[in-house]
Amino acid sequence: MSYEIIEQFNAAQIEDLYELYQLSWWGNDRKIPDIKIMLENSDINLGICEKESKKLVGFTRILTDYIYRAIICDVMVDPNYQKQGLGSQLIKEIVNHPKLQNVGTFMLVCLPEMIPFYEKLGFTNHDRKDQFMTFDGTVSY
Repeated sequence: MSYEIIEQFNAAQIEDLYELYQLSWWGNDRKIPDIKIMLENSDINLGICEKESKKLVGFTRILTDYIYRAIICDVMVDPNYQKQGLGSQLIKEIVNHPKLQNVGTFMLVCLPEMIPFYEKLGFTNHDRKDQFMTFDGTVSY
């Protein structure tokens, strides 16, 4: 299967994103009108789509000041497409994104079971109760 990264979402892809949120415990109450507002007001939105069908199968978004901090939110991959490296690809796209090259620290919050995944990508677990993690850019891709 071949995939592509997108930063703009058509109506069908917004529907796909809604479906991804429905699969999460933390976002299953989100509605399409609110998702549209979220997309408009997030600094960077990244999706992974099947190249031929354009179906959105992965997503993340970034809130940032473009110099000191970038907060990575909503890293999601459709369960039918997991274990193919798509989550890792999303993170690599973030830390290599041209607009984010001056950011000092990338931050995210994740479930404890996701810590090993993010640690493999260069994030550090600061051993806080909320599993706050940062990426300082010392690992290159």
